[in-house]
Amino acid sequence: MMSTRIEHDSMGKLAVPSDALYGAQTQRAVNNFPISGQTMPKAFIEALLLAKSAAASANATLGLIPNEMAQAIIEAVNDLLDDENLLRHFPVDVYQTGSGTSSNMNANEVLSSLASKKLQQKVGANDHINYGQSSNDIIPSTIHISAAIELEKCLLPALEHLSTAIKDKAATVDHHIKTGRTHLMDAMPVRLSQSLLSWASQIDQNINSLQLQQPVLQSLAQGGTAVGTGINAHPDFSVEFSKQISQLTELEFTPADNLFMHIGTQDIAVALSGQLKTLAVSLMKIANDLRWMNSGPLAGLGEIALEALQPGSSIMPGKVNPVIPEATAMVAAQVIGNDATITIAGQSGNFELNVMLPVIAHNLLSSIELLANVSQLLADKAISTFTVNEDALKAALSRNPILVTALNPIIGYEKAAFIAKKAYKEGRPVLDVADEETELSYAQLETLLDPEKLTRGGI
Repeated sequence: MMSTRIEHDSMGKLAVPSDALYGAQTQRAVNNFPISGQTMPKAFIEALLLAKSAAASANATLGLIPNEMAQAIIEAVNDLLDDENLLRHFPVDVYQTGSGTSSNMNANEVLSSLASKKLQQKVGANDHINYGQSSNDIIPSTIHISAAIELEKCLLPALEHLSTAIKDKAATVDHHIKTGRTHLMDAMPVRLSQSLLSWASQIDQNINSLQLQQPVLQSLAQGGTAVGTGINAHPDFSVEFSKQISQLTELEFTPADNLFMHIGTQDIAVALSGQLKTLAVSLMKIANDLRWMNSGPLAGLGEIALEALQPGSSIMPGKVNPVIPEATAMVAAQVIGNDATITIAGQSGNFELNVMLPVIAHNLLSSIELLANVSQLLADKAISTFTVNEDALKAALSRNPILVTALNPIIGYEKAAFIAKKAYKEGRPVLDVADEETELSYAQLETLLDPEKLTRGGI
């Protein structure tokens, strides 16, 4: 039998595990929501604790709680952030009350327990830790704070790394010419570097779009309390809180222009999720291009060989699969699914409060983490390490009748189409067929149909 102690809240008494730092309200949530076994993300809990630290500092600065009490709360936060088993103190399921009140009170109760021991007097979960706050503004603020931290310190650096890896690889493969493909069918030749630099541009565009989201993401609901009016919060609390959280995170947070909007909606989180979905689509494109180019090695395109990372089959010896692109594609699918959930959850802003905050936080932070991790892997274990099969590139180019497109301005589309079809039918190089079917010299044709020249465009 588990050892318990009796705690109480406004609803009465309740048994709580003896060694738990939390109290009755957290235990009620544990009892009420045995749904998924998934707790709130660590990044969210850490940001919530930082928010509690910032609130304590702000309240002390404004003369609302004693300095020594604020210091005890701050020290309790720091102790928790240093705890390798932090999440054992935060057992509330993601699928809980839609305002996230259970997670807010979980933090309040844990900090109350620790700060009271440090101060050797009662530090109230509601009256002191939660002073000037409501779940309705601290949870939306924590969503923004946690997402902003993870975006700045994890995802954007990972994307910069991926972009650099692609550009570096493009420089080393610039001399390789390959058959271009549209509709998965042979098209005009391209440099391998041109394909890669297209990927890099996708990533750079995503970086720019995410950076544009940062200022509004770093605006906070804090200070609006219950419905946006700021009841029970000092008029300067919002500004002081933003100042304190900015110092703690080294990011520039500001009070929202309209606190009602930040509490009643999650439009900003929905917009960020939409951009994460766009990034997922970009990564899916890159992953699938890599899979196609790597396909074979004998019966596929076989243009490149991805790094062999593990055996690819439990029954077929010697088989090696494109595991990193496959993992990337699965991450992309999950992020797109997360975005669908966030989109639906964002519609649950009923009057003065959105009531799907925990699942928004969970999915948003999950998407950021997945994308950051897989971008690093894609850079280091796929892009940077693949090798080029030059023989396969040359063999495909030499048989590609679409090169005849370069003769259109000289012999016309219809004649060029005839040459291409004949080359296809007879399985011969288009250069040889064009030599037979036109009055151009072989030397002229070699110049006009030179794949390297054709990658530079023009007439």
